[in-house]
Amino acid sequence: MVDARIMNMTDFEYPDLVIVGAGLFGLTVAQQAVEHAGARVHIIDVRDHIGGNAYSYFDPETGAEIHRYGAHLFHTSNKRVWDYVNRFTSFTNYVHRVYATHDGEVYPLPINLGTINQFFHAHYTPAEAQQLIAEQAGELAGTDPENLNDKGIQLIGRPLYEAFIKNYTGKQWQTDPAELPASIIKRLPVRFNYDNRYFKDTWEGLPADGYTKWFERMIDDPRITVELGVDFFDESQPYNKTALQAAGVPVVYTGPIDRYFDYELGDLKWRTVDFKEVRYDEGDHFGCPVMNFSDADVPYTRAIEFKNFNPERAASQNPNKTVVWEEYSRFAERGDEPYYPINTDADKTLYAQYEAKAAAEPKTVFGGRLGTYKYYDMHQVIDTALTAYESQVAPLLAK
Repeated sequence: MVDARIMNMTDFEYPDLVIVGAGLFGLTVAQQAVEHAGARVHIIDVRDHIGGNAYSYFDPETGAEIHRYGAHLFHTSNKRVWDYVNRFTSFTNYVHRVYATHDGEVYPLPINLGTINQFFHAHYTPAEAQQLIAEQAGELAGTDPENLNDKGIQLIGRPLYEAFIKNYTGKQWQTDPAELPASIIKRLPVRFNYDNRYFKDTWEGLPADGYTKWFERMIDDPRITVELGVDFFDESQPYNKTALQAAGVPVVYTGPIDRYFDYELGDLKWRTVDFKEVRYDEGDHFGCPVMNFSDADVPYTRAIEFKNFNPERAASQNPNKTVVWEEYSRFAERGDEPYYPINTDADKTLYAQYEAKAAAEPKTVFGGRLGTYKYYDMHQVIDTALTAYESQVAPLLAK
């Protein structure tokens, strides 16, 4: 659908709006610009697909929908966003639940009354469990620790923290939690009932026929053209930063903000993840979509078994094969896919400086995770894109 509409670059004129990045922010703005302003929009992306980090594809051997950049789960309590996305896809009734393997035993997460009673081989009531957790904070109870290790103990007590959080976080950050700031966790949810639903949002589910079909419908309009494998900073192609600025074309930029300014003030720091694919000659390996590994002797943080996100597709899945991705976390370098902003005080100061420079770019709107150095869930990306269209993009198109 998309490839058939790619613009012939040998004979073109600039459209009303150029969007750099075909992720959810860019796709939402493109759809809004066509619907509300009748604009002609051209989207470019350096990758070979639309959808950004939410892109998925179907694995021919197992029939599983593979989330290429790790598990993506749609959930929201924002009615505006929920009504908007339902224009382009219907959702399954999937409810996300996570389990963790610790010391050879599987427990439900987030930590809830079931986790607590299983861990302590007890049958505590909610009130008894609350009292136990408070007592296990020990000398850290009522304090405000500055490092993550002590903060975790203060929030949920030493035994649960050391079993489920300490080593997992150490692997996730490649750093001893005692050397990480407490602000990383702020709070650790503990439920004193048996609710192990991971999210508490009003609406939750997965797109019924896959993420990529959803994204294709968002831009299924002849006024929207898409060109993949195009680098905004490659001046040998016409949709580059210098040429667009010279032509006065409005741009929505969703790439890294420090890259936009050629890292002039320094690099913002990110974390990334690597995946190792493992295939099994069995229909179901873990029995759940996501299994965390809380112990230090397992090098990866979690494993994702994609078939289990979509049990409703059993008839189109291979009953004798399954595919699992093991997830490894590390610090990102230039050229890596940035996932999570590290957000140290130094990073926040640096981003504020880049944000000031961005404000001086009157025809460029910065958006998305990379453009604003923020971690967003999918519904938050869509919400900020709808707002950015109304407050920033629409006025540019009206001029």
